[in-house]
Amino acid sequence: MTERIKMLREQSLNAVPTVSSERGVLLTEFYQSGAADGLSVPVQRAKAFYYIMDKKELCFHDGELIVGERGPSAKATPTYPEVCIHSEQDLDMLDSREKVFFKVGDKDRKDHLEKVYPHWHGKSHREKVMLHMTEEWKNAYAAGVFTEFQEQRAPGHTVLGEKVFRTGLNGLKEEIADAIAALDFYNDPEAFDKKEELTAMDIAADAVINYAERHADALRGLAELETDEKRKLELQEMSAICSRVPANAPETFWEALQFYWFLHVGVITETNPWDSFNPGRLDQHLYPFYSNDMDTGAITEESAKELLGSFWIKFNNHPAPPKVGVTAKESNTYTDFALINVGGLKADGSNAVNDFSYVLLDVIEEMRLLQPSSMVQISKKTPDRFLKRALNIIKTGFGQPSIFNSDAIVQELVRQGKDIVDARNGGASGCVESGAFGTESYILSGYFNLTKILELTLYGGYDKRTEKQVGLNIEPDFNTFEELMAAYEKQLNYFIDIKIRGNNVIERLYAEHIPVPFLSILVEDCISKGKDYNDGGARYNTTYIQGVGLGSITDSLTSLRYNVYDKERVSLKQMREILDADFDGYDDERIMFLEDTPKYGNDDDYADELSVQVFEMFYEAVNERPNTKGGHHRINMLPTTSHVYFGSVIGATPDGRKAKIPLSEGISPVQGSDRNGPTSVIKSASKIDHIRTGGTLLNQRFSVDFMHTYEGIDKVANLVRSYFKLDGHHIQFNVMNVDKLREAQKKPENYRDLIVRVAGYSDYFVDITEELQEEIIKRTEHEGV
Repeated sequence: MTERIKMLREQSLNAVPTVSSERGVLLTEFYQSGAADGLSVPVQRAKAFYYIMDKKELCFHDGELIVGERGPSAKATPTYPEVCIHSEQDLDMLDSREKVFFKVGDKDRKDHLEKVYPHWHGKSHREKVMLHMTEEWKNAYAAGVFTEFQEQRAPGHTVLGEKVFRTGLNGLKEEIADAIAALDFYNDPEAFDKKEELTAMDIAADAVINYAERHADALRGLAELETDEKRKLELQEMSAICSRVPANAPETFWEALQFYWFLHVGVITETNPWDSFNPGRLDQHLYPFYSNDMDTGAITEESAKELLGSFWIKFNNHPAPPKVGVTAKESNTYTDFALINVGGLKADGSNAVNDFSYVLLDVIEEMRLLQPSSMVQISKKTPDRFLKRALNIIKTGFGQPSIFNSDAIVQELVRQGKDIVDARNGGASGCVESGAFGTESYILSGYFNLTKILELTLYGGYDKRTEKQVGLNIEPDFNTFEELMAAYEKQLNYFIDIKIRGNNVIERLYAEHIPVPFLSILVEDCISKGKDYNDGGARYNTTYIQGVGLGSITDSLTSLRYNVYDKERVSLKQMREILDADFDGYDDERIMFLEDTPKYGNDDDYADELSVQVFEMFYEAVNERPNTKGGHHRINMLPTTSHVYFGSVIGATPDGRKAKIPLSEGISPVQGSDRNGPTSVIKSASKIDHIRTGGTLLNQRFSVDFMHTYEGIDKVANLVRSYFKLDGHHIQFNVMNVDKLREAQKKPENYRDLIVRVAGYSDYFVDITEELQEEIIKRTEHEGV
């Protein structure tokens, strides 16, 4: 790491996250000016976007090599009042909360409350959502049956494909012009709507070209004032680059990085698309530029790494937009889930690892930043050297990169109907979610609390916490375990119906009120269809529902079958009494449930077959249900931090868990319940059909001593290969000893840079909640394989 990058990295780490009212003020000014009057919604949105990109303050940092910030300073985070209008109480809470705070300056507070809030209050998407949801949806949401991603965030989770890097915005503008010229106003009843959308796309492209030209002009001025000759030359080159890209396709490595970054800033300024927009297969996209510049001598490996270091810092300067309420609880982190994919397969199915893949791994290790997140795609064709290089980064306790099964991802996407080439060009974004990069809109609609469904089943659909009848009123005196499971399935289907109805309404609200013409031009087929990304314009359109708590629901059902019906240790009535008491006075029963009952994660079919049964119920309830964009609903299994929130809304459970304790995360076992080693864990986890999901998340924890040996690395590499032969989708590792984590709890000021793997992302240990800290500590630490 050069001295320049060390300085920029330190500045980024020390920058304080703040709320910036700039975007909200500019958006409000545009709509209040009358400039939107009489225009179609897509054109309104495009012109508003142009206004923001033309007026927003430019930000430059000394020594940086890639330019462009979302706000007027590093970690100045805009609000999106058309999506979610924050109240004065929200601002107070964001400014004062201990974890994941956003400081609110006096001017930003004044501008928001006096200019932005009065205009948007009553008009935001969040308010429209709550207005259009049924009472059944609202009751289930309040009870913690599911969450809703689009309540405060726009649809997104989209990843850039290769085409844009080879085209440039001017090339896309030509495609837009051709699409407009080809419209058939005689026979196509949607021709006018398509023309408005395409016109909006053209305006949005101009907005980002103009934004880049503003940087070119400013950099030219900075160069004229610069006295250091080396820096003057850099500023002149940066100005020239900004004059060329993103209007034109990049020709050099430096141009390619700046090209992408302008697109990134454009996407996350247009709206807040579930935060995780990213370049995806970075080694594949950048390798031609890197290879050519290395051959010509335009760059060296060292200068390429310096450019990448500056690029990495730009991601780290952008925390996820402020969230409040349940949305904050389900995703309580600054991380915006931009996930860099490295490795995998080429379009022809051959190994995609190249020299530049290893350069990226070097940068990931050197930069040691939370953002961007990173992953490696491992196929059966991937060399062991590449996997072991990744594991040697993981062993440092960074939690990155996470490890994905390319062969499983391709199978998942092809099963969903994707073309094989599009599938091979895809990967994962966010935490673990599979998608066809550059061609798919795949939306995460919210988490689904599989364990809460059991609680409601045991109480006839009545929620003890909210004191409401939220589920089906099914008599809960089940004579057999089969009757209980049948009732569970009925309740699950009932709530999935409620969730999907809500999803479809929310999709239409976004399609009609908040189109995203700039994001649309970057995703293939939106231009040729003349349709917005939010309205089915992408080649593929998938809506995911994420199941949470597989380990917890499995162990709870196992306990009921084992202790109530098979062994008859307690009656169902007694079990409810024990749960109502939160085990107070029932210590012996709790120990029996915890210590003398089969558990998921130990390769015990008695328990594991129930994980498969629940998985199949969830899959059948969701899979292939149509969305409103010509696509379908699918499932995946991941939690972010929702397993903590979901645990907080559930009383004691039959597996011995006390009330309000976090659930298991992803498809991992309940914390501490896997006692037969990591091989048994992967065998249990592989019994569900990963290929019928859009992603599963498995966490493992190894001791530092074990991972810091050649033998340890070899064994973990073999563990990964074995899991992937069983079609496992993803695995990630925490390498951290408990004593160090406990010390960090006591003296957080001494451990500001301690990083842990949470779910599908890494975070600073001292920044996460106490509940989440405890959940991580309680995960089983394996001493070997």
